Amino acid sequence: MKKDIHPTYYPKAKVKCACGNEFTVGSTREEINVEICSACHPFYTGQEKVIDTAGRVERFKARQKAAVDKKADLATKKKTKVLGAIRQKKELVVPKKSAAKTKISKSK
Repeated sequence: MKKDIHPTYYPKAKVKCACGNEFTVGSTREEINVEICSACHPFYTGQEKVIDTAGRVERFKARQKAAVDKKADLATKKKTKVLGAIRQKKELVVPKKSAAKTKISKSK
């Protein structure tokens, strides 16, 4: 190791938390102030908040179902539109024949 380039190591540095907990560790600083430690962090104390992932999953499934329903509705509408067009085409063909007959009868 080169001399005078390394920081001073303090094997009994004190760590002070905002909750009042104190413990010792090895560090290059004599005293360390922290806001959260293992004594007050929710993960370690068991008071952690559970994220509402179930609600998000349900919301996603609802969106997926709505998309499938919309797709089915569009397919039904398209099928109805096609069938309607076929019916109209058949109706257009039939009236032309009857229209020709009516013209003949009107000319009498």
